[in-house]
Amino acid sequence: MSITKEQMRFWSPEVRELEPYVPGEQPKIQNLLKLNTNENPYPPSPKVVEAVQAVLVNSADALRLYPDPEASALKQAIAKQQNIAVENIFVGNGSDEVLAHIFKAFFIQELPVLYPDITYSFYPVYSQFFGLKTKILPLNDRFEIIADDYKQPNGGIIITNPNAPTSIDLGLSAIEEVLRANPNSVVVIDEAYVDFGAESAVQLVEKYDNLVVCQTTSKSRSLAGLRVGFAIAQPHLIAALEAVKNSFNSYPIDRFAIAAAVASFEDQAYFEAQNAKVIASREKLVGQLAEIGFDVLPSKANFIFATLPSKDAGELAAALREQGIIVRYFNKPRINQFLRITIGTDEQNQRLVDTLKNTILV
Repeated sequence: MSITKEQMRFWSPEVRELEPYVPGEQPKIQNLLKLNTNENPYPPSPKVVEAVQAVLVNSADALRLYPDPEASALKQAIAKQQNIAVENIFVGNGSDEVLAHIFKAFFIQELPVLYPDITYSFYPVYSQFFGLKTKILPLNDRFEIIADDYKQPNGGIIITNPNAPTSIDLGLSAIEEVLRANPNSVVVIDEAYVDFGAESAVQLVEKYDNLVVCQTTSKSRSLAGLRVGFAIAQPHLIAALEAVKNSFNSYPIDRFAIAAAVASFEDQAYFEAQNAKVIASREKLVGQLAEIGFDVLPSKANFIFATLPSKDAGELAAALREQGIIVRYFNKPRINQFLRITIGTDEQNQRLVDTLKNTILV
């Protein structure tokens, strides 16, 4: 839909200037292999389905009444699984909403917020939305975050770990360097993909009063359709997030999402088994792609970031699409010759490899 400048006269001036986040495509194509949005290839725990069904079966008021505004059962389930106190947990409607509250609660400062030049593309959107000052720090030539770059005056720091879309993780020792160097700034570690092989910074929360760790159930717990995210921090930081949430949406998570997420956190064995399958499939796919000429960055996520030196990445993405395979292509500086490829099942990954070998690269 095209909006004219005349029609935009009703918009707030700030909204006219916004450049919104563009989510991964959700196309409706027959026999589609969708490897572009980092969704988990496996369903959630069977206990999740049972829990959602039980919400309606066991309560005639499930739809009529508001859900628990504190999502207490969910906080308790997360606390038990993460081995932390309930007071250290904040929950929201997906990690994107949690991140929005984080930006509002901590990053509106005189000094700029620091984040990498190649990272989750919602960060510049939120920075513009909240009118923040920012300083963008380049990754090195190997697409790695350098801790020393974040030892400078700032109004906050946010780092995705493992990073997106590069898939490379930052070790806990480097994260601690950043935390120690910035005792008067909030440091946010966005761990959307941490369960696929990286080490979580949650274990550092008790030690550092300026640390916020953000996670999601969308990736490793296969709950992208229900939108449940959470943050872990010391209580004084959680209080700020609660103040923002209760000034915006005091009932962010519905009954079904609460029930589903609780069931997922209670089924740790299923969670670990599915993650192990994704990790094994990732390593197998990396090897297969390397055999046909791809360079793949070292991944600790449920996706890989790969380039084929002999072929333009944009043309390669278009050729895959013609074969019913969707991957993510970013036409941006430094990464416009890479494709971000979500890890599917072994069968799905094999279809990708076979299509490349037998159709596109012949």
